[in-house]
Amino acid sequence: MPEPHAGAGSVRIRVQAFAVNPTDTGVRAGQRDSSQASPPYVPGMDAAGVIDEVGPDVTGWQVGDEVMAMALPLTAHGGAYVQELVAPVGSFTRIPRGTSLPLASTVPMNGLTALQILSHASLAPGQTLAVTGAAGLLGNYVVQLAKAAGLTVIADAAPADEALVRSLGPDHVVPRGDGFAAAVRELVPDGADALADAAVQRSSVVDAVRDGGVFFDVRGWQGDEARGIEFVQVMVFSEYRSFDKLEQLRHAVESGTLTPRVAEVLPAARAEEAHERLEAGGMRGRFVLTW
Repeated sequence: MPEPHAGAGSVRIRVQAFAVNPTDTGVRAGQRDSSQASPPYVPGMDAAGVIDEVGPDVTGWQVGDEVMAMALPLTAHGGAYVQELVAPVGSFTRIPRGTSLPLASTVPMNGLTALQILSHASLAPGQTLAVTGAAGLLGNYVVQLAKAAGLTVIADAAPADEALVRSLGPDHVVPRGDGFAAAVRELVPDGADALADAAVQRSSVVDAVRDGGVFFDVRGWQGDEARGIEFVQVMVFSEYRSFDKLEQLRHAVESGTLTPRVAEVLPAARAEEAHERLEAGGMRGRFVLTW
């Protein structure tokens, strides 16, 4: 690849760590729209590193700043699996104080997804949010940020994950799987006000939502129009330059509200292994690749 350089309104980040997310395996497998891209197709939506070039009109940032950034694969901007990432102002912020670059690389994309869910849900303190896939990193972030917002959180967990999920602070933990909706209804007979379906269980858990509630899907499901439920397709790409939200995430990590979680740090040359192990399932936290 030709060496990229920071232009107007952007910086160049010398990437030192990048997280491996399920969306990356989808890009690699050809499951994402690549009509606006040309080979080589570079996956990756999360990076952390050190600024080594600053665009001529950019202020407030300097060479040597340690930052975490969101990237956009299959677009002109390009994915995060690179040694040098050109990032427009707004798509990155400083890493949380006291946090390593590998840990910081797990924050932007999943954190922005969680904030997008909570922003759209517009729930008042005390209202109920149910979360599937609470043991996964997106589920972790949704649970922790929802609790910080004063919501009543019902999270799922398999027996092996119960201690982890409880450590996130949900109000209730129910078994993961086919009985999830019934278990939620035992706690809130009318159903949860909203459900964040991070486990992509869809029709098998939709009964957990009350009539007129909100169902958040992270893989584009349009729902079944049942019982006046609003089905929302969460699209984090629209958060590419959500600097204020990145700052919110940075402060949440610094305050201990949000806990980044790394499953294992691997050299970039083992990206294939990281994808295979992620697709096999069962990992808690993110694989992070480093140059």
